[in-house]
Amino acid sequence: MAKRKHYYVRKSHRYLGLFLGIQFLFWTLGGLYFSWSDLDDVHGDHQKVHIHPIGANVKLAPLSDVLQKLKIKDTVNFIFDTRLIQVLSEPVYQITYSKEHDRGKKIQLANAVSGELRPALSRTEATQVAQSSFTDEAKVKSVEYLTTTNGHHEYRKEPLPAYAITFDHPSNTTVYVSTKLGTVQKFRNNKWRVFDILWMLHTMDYQTRDHFGNWVLKSFSVLGLVTVFSGFWLFWLSRKKKIINPTPASKH
Repeated sequence: MAKRKHYYVRKSHRYLGLFLGIQFLFWTLGGLYFSWSDLDDVHGDHQKVHIHPIGANVKLAPLSDVLQKLKIKDTVNFIFDTRLIQVLSEPVYQITYSKEHDRGKKIQLANAVSGELRPALSRTEATQVAQSSFTDEAKVKSVEYLTTTNGHHEYRKEPLPAYAITFDHPSNTTVYVSTKLGTVQKFRNNKWRVFDILWMLHTMDYQTRDHFGNWVLKSFSVLGLVTVFSGFWLFWLSRKKKIINPTPASKH
């Protein structure tokens, strides 16, 4: 009976190990890359130009005047946020508002000096914003206008529409600029792309890449425990029993 248990446990352990081994390899490779990578490099922080603050002597248009102009243009029942940002070194108001509470939020940009409402960033402006935010001198390789993205896109879950400006640089960096917000949203380079693929394999979320509670990861975690305990059981069943030699009889 013990021999039969030994056989089935060994066989189960072997096939479980083969089945889970590839995923364990991905987890190990991902963990090594994550622990040895500088997240600042992955996020492209070293490539971002430091933006100088706006001088305190600037004469800003009253925000109330800007809001009045916005109300003439559109229905404004709720204001969620107002910010002072820079667009190509110019102070700009960024106003988030809506007609209904928590629904249909809109963004409006306005020149913070003249108080005039301004449209979303054009292709040329977005490209200039990306160039001014990138530390290295590099030519623009391509410019793409994004209105939709999927769960595997490197700009997923970020404000749209946006321009993706890719530079002719060894890091193959792409700077994403939101047209409505008027600001840079993300830097994506080759290090980040490797990180993202390994992160997907690590979390086993092949749809959104960020969901730890997916059933695939849970199943593999349980099977991993089964494999470990089957190994312990196999060790217990296959242990060698200590043989005690009887003491030879004394000769008289």
